[in-house]
Amino acid sequence: MAVGLVDAGGSDGRQYGGRITVFVALSCVTAPWAALCSAMTSEPLDVLHSTGGVSSMGSFLEEFFPDVYRRMKGDVRVSNYCRFDSQLLTLFTSSLYIAGLLTAMLLSSWFTAMHGRRPSMIIGGAGFLAGAAISGGAINVYMAILGRALLGVGLGFANQVRRRKELKPSKILQAVLLYLSEMAPARYRGAFSNGFQLSLCLGSLAANIINYGAEKITGGWGWRLSLGLARVPAVLFTVGAVFLPETPNSLVQQGEDRGIVRSLLQKIRGTDDAAAVDAELDDIVAANSAAARGGDHSGLRLILSRPRYRPQLAVAVLLPAFTQLNGINAIGFYAPVLLRTVGMGESLALLSTVVTVVIYTASTVVFMFVIDRFRRRTLLIAGSLQMLVSEVLIGAVLAAKLGDEGGMARGYAAALFVLIGVYVAGYSWSWGPMTWLVPTEMFTIFIAQGFVAMLCRMRAWLFFFFAGWIVVMTAFVYLFLPETKGMPIEQIGKVWREHWFWGRVVGSDELQATDKL
Repeated sequence: MAVGLVDAGGSDGRQYGGRITVFVALSCVTAPWAALCSAMTSEPLDVLHSTGGVSSMGSFLEEFFPDVYRRMKGDVRVSNYCRFDSQLLTLFTSSLYIAGLLTAMLLSSWFTAMHGRRPSMIIGGAGFLAGAAISGGAINVYMAILGRALLGVGLGFANQVRRRKELKPSKILQAVLLYLSEMAPARYRGAFSNGFQLSLCLGSLAANIINYGAEKITGGWGWRLSLGLARVPAVLFTVGAVFLPETPNSLVQQGEDRGIVRSLLQKIRGTDDAAAVDAELDDIVAANSAAARGGDHSGLRLILSRPRYRPQLAVAVLLPAFTQLNGINAIGFYAPVLLRTVGMGESLALLSTVVTVVIYTASTVVFMFVIDRFRRRTLLIAGSLQMLVSEVLIGAVLAAKLGDEGGMARGYAAALFVLIGVYVAGYSWSWGPMTWLVPTEMFTIFIAQGFVAMLCRMRAWLFFFFAGWIVVMTAFVYLFLPETKGMPIEQIGKVWREHWFWGRVVGSDELQATDKL
């Protein structure tokens, strides 16, 4: 439900205007470093990243997970589907998301509401720095998990859920992406948001290229390079955030004087059109005032008590759930593991993921050119169909050609790799960039911790399980997701009142709230 590139107006059709200024350009330069940090340390919505590659490296497994290493080498007789079945190994992956979710729920949301987006971004960068340093220098598995947890703290500040009571789907954003959305002129907001997704792709590509090279380092320390190099974008992101201004939306939320906010907004937009600046500021103030009338700071209490927020709540919960249940993060975390399971060597499995990330990046670039030529719902449904066909065929190949013992013929392994590429492409130009506007940590924890155990027990049927969820989420988009193309952030509530189903849910409660604005 990303906001598009077209000019968006205020509540009475006014045009905000604005151009790319120094402030906007600086935010464009700084924010992608956060995406690179996230991708290189396992970003929730990324598809292929450093953790999946490191988890399949023999030197890493031998040092920290010797039981998995022996199963992988064939020293212990076990089903192909169960070679990597270790809850401690999956805890290494999911500890980042557990820490990130707890940080977001208990600390960072409150901190951002009180102190703004920029301080949260700085603290998030510091968390990335500390986590990458400890992960790269780990001497035992618990130190490695601690490093991942500290990365989660950084992720929690960079990807936290706002506890403001602007309870529209477009307001439940990650701190960095929220900062970008609020700094960008309305007609460029879609491109800015997708630029963040593109940075994630580039970060994934960098991480997988590093993994491929690190695996060839003699001495068994290449995994330290893979985990530790996230410090580079973390430094650049943290330093860049120091020089960024706070957003006008955040200043209004904190009660800053209107004149000061107006002056900053005018500088950010780079326009002498006083009417356009006042129109945008009026909508920001009105949205904040409507939120403030909700009473105390308990956003959850307000959501549950007002019918007009139920559609947003349903979408905010279901979209991230669907994003995880379609299988993308299962493949993302464990693509090298899966390819090694079907018989590919360590080096070839890592090289294959590099190629897949190139496909992912190219598809994301394509999305940047089609995002405002097609409706959001159309892109989501088309991407779902592409993913569905690929997922079913992946499950069919595994069911037919991979048993508990022995490998898979090279031709079928190649076909499996191609199908993964087709699946990733479908995700990257539809659900990947479209669902950046909702939190995903909770569902990512479930997938990260449960995938290898599910693969061991469900075998090829796991991919049919994911395919079933793709059918469900496609039906949800078709029936219940309203179109938001060209809708400004401050006016997003209009789509719920006009929807065939949600209009009946919000009812008079939404109309009363609108009358008070």
